[in-house]
Amino acid sequence: MSTQSRQPRRQRKAMYTADHQERRRRMSVPLSRELRARYGRRSLPVRKGDTVRVLSGSYSTVGEERRVAQVNRRDYRLTLDNVTTKTADAKLKPLPIRPSHLVLTKLNLSDPWRRRILKVPDAEAETEETTATNETPTGPALKTEAKP
Repeated sequence: MSTQSRQPRRQRKAMYTADHQERRRRMSVPLSRELRARYGRRSLPVRKGDTVRVLSGSYSTVGEERRVAQVNRRDYRLTLDNVTTKTADAKLKPLPIRPSHLVLTKLNLSDPWRRRILKVPDAEAETEETTATNETPTGPALKTEAKP
């Protein structure tokens, strides 16, 4: 249920009472200029497997692209591969990021519904999937410490 109001309190209420379809639409991420020109769309709902670039925060200075590991619709947050923060006891934990701080650079086209929406032929989607799976993730790997 979307709201037409501009009042902040009604915007917040609409955000907290939204059903999962509306939450999916609200978690749309703008496309990069190349993807925008290619698909003729400004933004798309983000999903697991997409590759994004962080625009704000401590991970924005690097300019690296990260893969979406998890989409949490309840909290309107995403977790990315190899984007972590340290806890008080020096353990690494995934850092949740808002979708407004990201831009999509590569799309996960394994879903036929998404291919149909973007009008992508199946042959083109298969070539993009194979190039995406052959890439290695960049950045520091997650460190796991053995407990004594």
